[in-house]
This record gives sequence, structure tokens and C-alpha cells, in this order.
Amino acid sequence: MSYESKMLEQMAMPTRERVEHALLRSLLRHGGVVAEFNEGEAIVGEIADVFGLTEGQRAAVLKRVYRKENRIVESRLWHRLLFRAADTLAREKLVSRPKATFELTRKKEWMLTESGFDEALRLSDIPAAKKELLPIRSFEVQKLANSIASSPKPENYDPIEPGKRLAKREVESVLRGRGFRIAVVEAYHFKCAVCGLKIAPPDSLLWEVEAAHIVPNHAKGRDDIWNGIALCRLHHWAFDVGWFTILDNYKLQLSGGVSSLPPDEGVMGGYEFIRALADPATGISLPEREDCRPDRAAVRWHQENVFKRKHLI
Repeated sequence: MSYESKMLEQMAMPTRERVEHALLRSLLRHGGVVAEFNEGEAIVGEIADVFGLTEGQRAAVLKRVYRKENRIVESRLWHRLLFRAADTLAREKLVSRPKATFELTRKKEWMLTESGFDEALRLSDIPAAKKELLPIRSFEVQKLANSIASSPKPENYDPIEPGKRLAKREVESVLRGRGFRIAVVEAYHFKCAVCGLKIAPPDSLLWEVEAAHIVPNHAKGRDDIWNGIALCRLHHWAFDVGWFTILDNYKLQLSGGVSSLPPDEGVMGGYEFIRALADPATGISLPEREDCRPDRAAVRWHQENVFKRKHLI
């Protein structure tokens, strides 16, 4: 038995398999990514709490001889166990290593793969059918999101995909849809393009903002960044039902139907959620990169097919 194994046994630490399962479930709670297991990282204490580790177990130090430089290296036994568990998951292709993730996100993190996502759902007793609905990152989907955000825009862009299948989407189409969501919200820095709201739950990395299709899915709108815009849930709903549209100059146009709204509707604590959009100077916040901004063919489709010109002010 190795020195490390003896230490684990002596300190009555949880088995590596149990830590692997806890790590996968934690990745699911954190949107698919966790930082490296360094001192001060929340994930280190979070999983320790899952096992009810004592202060002694958390503080136990493992001493190793670093032969290349002939020196002794000290590390927390618990941190080492977490790393070993993550390393095993990486060998099993359930997570990506921080070096590989860094190439995609410029952050050194462990990230779920699609296979790891499936296993995390199983361990968490979450039906696989909910996978598409969860805003979880995976290595494959992040790679696809990067590709969507960096694709060259066609000269004559058509926001409608005639052959898009709606009834039963194939795996590739589902992955692209998830990649679309990540690409859009990242381009807008996780903020609503209309009101600027940016907020995530206190216990996860999942943002409130949503990736809205300008030409919607039911009209076979493409899962391209030029057919997307980041909106909070309220403005996403208002955009989809035609309370406002986006003009060619990216200003907003409010529906004439606002004049018939009772005074107590469209108001939140004194904030005129709908009427505030009537200011002709109001426009959306755009991505810094021009090649990620909404295409005018897409916004014109929304003007003509959703907004309904008869309601223009």
C-alpha cells in the first residue's frame, strides 16, 4: 500500500469513487464547470461538506518527494483526493482537463463532457429528457458555441433554415441549439440587451439572461448568432409576443397597443416595464464584435411577422 493510500485510510477519507460521483453532481449544480482545487475555492469546501469531513480531515497534509528538484512538496490530502477523482473522470472522458478547457474559455477549469453530463444527470436522478432544457455547459457544446460565434457571416444572410426539423430534432441539431444559447449570452456578456439586467443565482453559474431567436424556432429560424439576441425573461416574452421590435438602426419600436393598456399593467414597483420602451432614443446594447450583432434580415422578419405594423405608434 502506498504512502498516500495509507494516509487516506488513516484519515478515514471517502473513497475515490464516491468523490467522483459527488464531483459530477457538483459540476451539474455549477453549470458544468468548476475551478481547480486550490485553497479558497468554494468547491473544495462544498464537497467536503457533502461528506461531513472534520477539520482534521480537511487539514491533513500529504508530503511527497519531488525527485526532479529533490525537494519535499506538501499538499492537502483532501485537495489531492479531489484531483485524483477529477483525473480519473478525465481519463474516462467524463470531464475535460483544465488545460483543454483553457483553450476554449481562457479559464483553467474542469468541464463536463456530454458523456459526463449524462452520468451527472443519472447520479442526480434527473430525467435525461430534461437535458436539452438545462443551461449546462459541456466541452462539446462550448466548442460549438465558439464556432458559432467565430463563423464568417454570409454576404446574403438568410435567417430562415428551410430544412430545419421541428418535430423530432436530431442529436446534432440539439447540440447546436445549446451551443447557440451559450454563444449568444456570451456575446452580450450575460446581460439583457434591452434593460441591461445581469444576475445569476447565489449558488450557481447559471445566468438569468436567455438567448432569444429573432426569427423563432417555430418559423425555422436559424441557430446562428446573427439570428439571436440576449434578453431577460420579461423582455424575451415581450419581444416574442410583439410588444416591441428592433429597427434597422437597432433602436426599439413600441407597439401602439400600449395606449390601451390599463395604468396598472406593465408596471413593476413604479417601473414602466413596457412604456419605458417608448423613448425613441432607446436602443439595444450590442455585442462589441460587429460580426456578432443581429442581422437586419432577421430583425425585418420580426418587424413584418411578429410586430404587426397596424399597432405602430
